[in-house]
Amino acid sequence: MHTRTLGQGLQVSAIGLGCMGMSQSYGPNPGSRDDMIAVLRSAVDHGVDFFDTAEVYGPYVNEELVGEALEPIRDEVVIATKFGWDIEDGKSVGLSSRPEQIRRVAEASLRSLRTDVIDLFYQHRVDPEVPIEDVAGTVGELIAEGKVRHFGLSEASAASIRRAHAVHPVTALQSEYSLWTREPEAEILPVLAELGIGFVPFSPLGKGFLTGTVDTAADFAAGDIRATIPRFTAENRAANQALVAHVAELATARDATPGQIALAWLLAQQPWIVPIPGTRRTARIAENAGSTAVALSADEVADLSTLATRIGVAGDRYNPQQMAFVDR
Repeated sequence: MHTRTLGQGLQVSAIGLGCMGMSQSYGPNPGSRDDMIAVLRSAVDHGVDFFDTAEVYGPYVNEELVGEALEPIRDEVVIATKFGWDIEDGKSVGLSSRPEQIRRVAEASLRSLRTDVIDLFYQHRVDPEVPIEDVAGTVGELIAEGKVRHFGLSEASAASIRRAHAVHPVTALQSEYSLWTREPEAEILPVLAELGIGFVPFSPLGKGFLTGTVDTAADFAAGDIRATIPRFTAENRAANQALVAHVAELATARDATPGQIALAWLLAQQPWIVPIPGTRRTARIAENAGSTAVALSADEVADLSTLATRIGVAGDRYNPQQMAFVDR
């Protein structure tokens, strides 16, 4: 596993691990807490040193899981977590990035993660009620106090990125990006390149779709977020199979898996892109880490990009309620 550099010189493994699914959003977890701790530690064995969590995942329990798993090897890993939601009685009731809320979450996350510093602290969603300058300033104060090392944003617009970066340097933007979610290419990627900010794509495997394991016959379990996403209706899954079929064909030719091809395509876009696929299985950790050894040719990258653009994708990536939280 080689490393990549996000903004402000933050070096991390080329593939990270999104930990959310170990606690929520993809139906019942097939493993126990001990199993998930083993998966997290196996990631380090495979060269992964970049772990992504958030206060709202669970809420709270995902940070606690990550903290327990990584405490013995804390000095070997980079942990990113997030603030920005108003949580009441265990449920998110909206956004909140007031300075006092950011500080409260930072202190709580430090305890949950069993650490004395948060390596990368993202604003999970832009709060329209709080100037982004105030958010950047507050995280900047936490950095000055030694409680946080780097400032990040998630699902932020180009304008918000510029405003925040003008107050305190942004190390990374986290947003959805993959072969079937290409929106960041128009405005976001050019701004990141200009300002020297790294990009951390979540759902780089299209919430499992690009691995070829989700077809029209898939039945989503209770609590699986994909049951609420237009892109995952049976009709849209059928329409989107053409892209997956092409990825699978290339994977066969390259003696790789479809998921590895999808990740290799992302890695080929820019040297400062670090995908964070999520999984609850050690075998998938090894597979995803192996994507760094799949060197696509320029023609293969261009072919995938052109095909994805030509075929298009049926269905939105969020339902309207979730889409309302995306800064545009």
